[in-house]
Amino acid sequence: MRSRLPTTALRNAAEWTRRFARTAPGVMGAVGAALVLLALIAGLVTANQQGGKITRHDTALAHTEPLANAAQRLYVALSSADAAASTAFLSGGIESPQVRTRYENALSDAAAALAEATTGASDARTRDILAKISAELPTYTGYVEAARANNRQGLPVGSAYLRQASALMQGSLLTNASDLEQTRLRQLHDDQDAITRLPLWSTAALLILLAACGYGSWLLLRRTNRLVNAGVAAAAGLAALALLWVVGTTVAAAAAIDTGATARFESLAQARILAQQARTEETLQLITRGDMGASEQRFTASSDQLRATLSSTVGVNSEAGQAFSRWQDGHHREVAAYLANNYRGAVDQAIDATVAGSAAEFDAMDAALKTELERTRAQVRDDVNTAGNALTLSSAGTLVLLLAAAGAVGAGVWPRLKEFL
Repeated sequence: MRSRLPTTALRNAAEWTRRFARTAPGVMGAVGAALVLLALIAGLVTANQQGGKITRHDTALAHTEPLANAAQRLYVALSSADAAASTAFLSGGIESPQVRTRYENALSDAAAALAEATTGASDARTRDILAKISAELPTYTGYVEAARANNRQGLPVGSAYLRQASALMQGSLLTNASDLEQTRLRQLHDDQDAITRLPLWSTAALLILLAACGYGSWLLLRRTNRLVNAGVAAAAGLAALALLWVVGTTVAAAAAIDTGATARFESLAQARILAQQARTEETLQLITRGDMGASEQRFTASSDQLRATLSSTVGVNSEAGQAFSRWQDGHHREVAAYLANNYRGAVDQAIDATVAGSAAEFDAMDAALKTELERTRAQVRDDVNTAGNALTLSSAGTLVLLLAAAGAVGAGVWPRLKEFL
């Protein structure tokens, strides 16, 4: 008998709840509670997603973009060091201070970029890539110094050391640096996409809240015969305002971030890489003193890609484009001298730092590309910063609007509910 009492009480309570739910107060209370709950959920979801966008913006400026730039600088510095080492070897004996300084500066740039990239390494793959580069770079410099020492004594084995150094650079160091650069650029793209993407959960939550306000108003109309409930109407207006804020900030952020600038940054970085590859090939083909056929094919392949990249980014008539054309003309004179058995003339053409030399024209082209790359990088950062300005206060602002919407529902429904109680 005692065991039946709780069951009977529960059954009676459930029956009373069902009967109350069919009454006007029951319907009004359910509508008010549901709308308040939906407004609170929408507020939390929207504030969380807008806050996430602001976090990705901060991450892009402080972490992702600088690391992408560091990876690009690491690749270019390593390539430049390899090209400078080959140029120094071609100088014969004791290289000029300018050539030696260029090599040492390239190594210093690579070390600085490597340190910056290592500081921001957070995933296992990136740490593994950086560990390999850090371990192999001293080996590379050791080969170069061995080549330099033998070259100063006129020993032919020096060229073998230099070829070994270049093989290590091209086959491993630059391959790993390229993987690192692509990884960092993908992360930058991911952050930009996160900033400019429409937050689907927030949009869905706000649309559901608006639909619920409309349906709730219809239910209240049937029970109270009042055409409009001011509180529910105000909640709907606040939800619509929050939705417009979310959509507006997304559109503004998407308009601010020019993905073309990021693509241009990638293209210019690739142009510098292709140029360094071609320059290394240009000097190595003179060091080997053999058939230039295979080496010239590789040089031409890199040059053709570089020409196409320059044409699509800075234009053939730009400073970099004109320097590229002069460099190619100098290279043709170098090849012609080599094929005419004028080895000294070919070497002079390759390493001459005066206006007529290939080295000078290559340096002019690389300097122009570096300037354009830095300008484009500044534009990328400005775009991301502008997008962040559009997102300012959106997280707190939408949360306040939806908390106000929840309060408006309570303020609008409670007086009507009291009329029946």
